[in-house]
Amino acid sequence: MAAGYLLDAVFGDPRRGHPVALFGRAAGALERRMWAGSRTRGVVFAAACVGAATGLGAVAQAATRRRPRARFALTALATWAVLGGRGLAEEGEAMARLLEDDDLPAARRRLSHLCGRDATNLGTKELARAATESIAENTSDAVVAPLCWGAVAGLPGLLGYRALNTLDAMVGHRSPRYERFGWAAARADDVANLVPARVGALAATACAPLVGGSPKRAWRVWRRDAHRHPSPNAGQVEAAFAGALDIRLGGVNTYGSRTEDRGTLGDGPAPGPADLRRSVRLSRAVGAAALAAAVAR
Repeated sequence: MAAGYLLDAVFGDPRRGHPVALFGRAAGALERRMWAGSRTRGVVFAAACVGAATGLGAVAQAATRRRPRARFALTALATWAVLGGRGLAEEGEAMARLLEDDDLPAARRRLSHLCGRDATNLGTKELARAATESIAENTSDAVVAPLCWGAVAGLPGLLGYRALNTLDAMVGHRSPRYERFGWAAARADDVANLVPARVGALAATACAPLVGGSPKRAWRVWRRDAHRHPSPNAGQVEAAFAGALDIRLGGVNTYGSRTEDRGTLGDGPAPGPADLRRSVRLSRAVGAAALAAAVAR
């Protein structure tokens, strides 16, 4: 797993044939055949997709039980495939550069690489907030959680978690099409992230001094404000990041025709481009801390 983490840190995501993208295309093809406004159909769809990925990991793990070099190589490659730490950091830094250059049209387009928020009318502060929140949430989803599940369940944990998280991104959001069909993927992803999100928040609290913050303040904001967020998991790590960076996150967000008030997280000012860069540094520190915990286990 440490070797896979280093591969992601050095090389980032594969430019072609990314396994997660291939899984997404396969899941999309199955969705087109199975979709219906039914929770039962959604449960079967999620179970088939996640079960296939988990089963593949279980077969690979069993096949390499007495072959430590093959197990090492497969685990390293699987970890590299499911992590997204470098890509996340690069997107955050690219957004910070655009905001520093006051190139709002390009920054609004770039935001879609991080989240699905409607950026049409967002200014510098709101774009910086959206990007910082996405950095915090995806640090948990794309780095901490895969490492946690890999530490607990090996190859099946790595592949199964990434499959589930990908399904949540595909069908787990609230919309007329996916409100019922995507229910199972969304709820299962919530359960899978209950512990990793809190591990990520704890790591952000401990790493606060690395970005000029206070662990005491980060702890206070995390424990006080996490429940204000509608997500049982995203609120944990976003509140911890807000406290560690001494900024204010949360507020009203627009997703197409839907508006959502996520509450206020933190006591500081709204984030700017410099704070977005600090959030990238904090994200990297949290990922390293999560790796250390996973390896130590």
